Amino acid sequence: MAHTPHELGAVFSKDSAILHSLKMNNPHFVKLADKYHEVNREVHRIDAEVEAASDDRMEQLKKERLGLLDQITAIVNEARSAA
Repeated sequence: MAHTPHELGAVFSKDSAILHSLKMNNPHFVKLADKYHEVNREVHRIDAEVEAASDDRMEQLKKERLGLLDQITAIVNEARSAA
């Protein structure tokens, strides 16, 4: 399997315990992480030219991924502060 850039485990490599805890205890985080994973994989498939997409579609996906990452980062930072 090829390496997919921007996976949450790589983005938050120093926070693996926090990510695990959030996955086990925060349904909202799980929903955001699942959606992020889905969008990130689609971006990667388009980048790898496995799927075709217009430039507008690619831009929309990257913006969506960034918005999800912003929300996820806020949750991780809050959990880090509480720890």
